[in-house]
Amino acid sequence: MNLFAGSTNILKGLYQISGVEVGQHFYWKIGGFQVHGQVLITSWVVIAILVISAALAVRKPQIIPTGVQNFFEYVLEFIRDVSQTQIGEEYSPWVPFIGTMFLFIFVSNWSGALLPWKIIQLPHGELAAPTNDINTTVALALLTSVAYFYAGLTKKGFAYFGKYIQPTPILLPINILEDFTKPLSLSFRLFGNILADELVVGVLVSLVPLVVPIPVMFLGLFTSGIQALIFATLAAAYIGESMEGHH
Repeated sequence: MNLFAGSTNILKGLYQISGVEVGQHFYWKIGGFQVHGQVLITSWVVIAILVISAALAVRKPQIIPTGVQNFFEYVLEFIRDVSQTQIGEEYSPWVPFIGTMFLFIFVSNWSGALLPWKIIQLPHGELAAPTNDINTTVALALLTSVAYFYAGLTKKGFAYFGKYIQPTPILLPINILEDFTKPLSLSFRLFGNILADELVVGVLVSLVPLVVPIPVMFLGLFTSGIQALIFATLAAAYIGESMEGHH
């Protein structure tokens, strides 16, 4: 009972984390739910960028790719390599999921750094990268957790749960808690790094001339891409781990 109580407390903690307030927010009422409007707006912009880019890439496919098609084929090959390295031979069905995670986080992070969101005035709060809101990072982490369990159950059925008593039943509580803390770790890793980068740039801009923060902003673009890669790599590693059935 203590074990299930601990797992329940972790899930409740994730729910409470999703309600953390950082500054002011522009609230919308949708179907009786209160949501952060600025996050939906920027998320729709990111999704539109990805959809338009994909449409341009496949508009006139060529046997020998050039231009946008060539770039996106490089991106697809990169995502396939990450998936294959972490998941193994059965990586193909998971390429769309890993690719979606990587591209959404990557474009979200870069949009927060490159697009002039602050020009658009809101009644409350301000527009920023979707990943700058902990609700987004928690949602992405929970999606990864669902995919993790789905991959294991699809591959092994209920025998998947046998891994929790390996190599010894004594480790049962630790193995269960490990699975429930993975989304928490993913969420805080992504949210913390993105928020810290924006805070550092904001402080430097307010304290010193603009010439000094500019190199830091370029460094932020690099680290934003690294964060997307880390999240996608860990998501693929967790899925591969669940399909293999060992830690």
